[in-house]
Amino acid sequence: MNTIMRKSVLSVAGLAFAGGVFAGPVAAHAATPTVDAKPVAAAVQVAPKPQGEQSHITLNGEQTANVKAIIAATKKAGLPERAAVISIATSLQESKLENLGHLGDANDHDSLGLFQQRPSSGWGTPEQITDPAYSTTAFLKGLKQVDGWQDMALTDAAQTVQVSAYPDAYAQWEQQATDLVAQHWNS
Repeated sequence: MNTIMRKSVLSVAGLAFAGGVFAGPVAAHAATPTVDAKPVAAAVQVAPKPQGEQSHITLNGEQTANVKAIIAATKKAGLPERAAVISIATSLQESKLENLGHLGDANDHDSLGLFQQRPSSGWGTPEQITDPAYSTTAFLKGLKQVDGWQDMALTDAAQTVQVSAYPDAYAQWEQQATDLVAQHWNS
């Protein structure tokens, strides 16, 4: 065999070998039956980047208990962590997570509770609105009625429910609300 022919044969053999090494395991794996395989859905929810400057407050025991009450009500409603983030950020803006009663002259109309909901606007009785579980459930009921709230900027979702005179104010609490949900969701 001449040298050119021998090199050609060896080249073809080398390619066949390399193809078998690289394609062989793939082909062998593809031929392996998967009898009990079930599709796995991995839902990874990436929180959007908070908008604008972020605020932060140090929470006391009552405020932390209110965070936990908001998270419990969110879970009971069967809603995801994002709903709790929106709820907590809203409450941080409205009341700094304090369950406020009537504040006299400092009160905004007849606003009460964690979300500063108003009995005169149909949110419930004063007793209901100052119950953290009830007020959160009422807020979440409003949130669920907002088409696409899951994908909205936090401030837009909160504003659609709350109808605040300061619609952009909710955004400043998104990072702290996200951190609080991450800390307390599984506790």
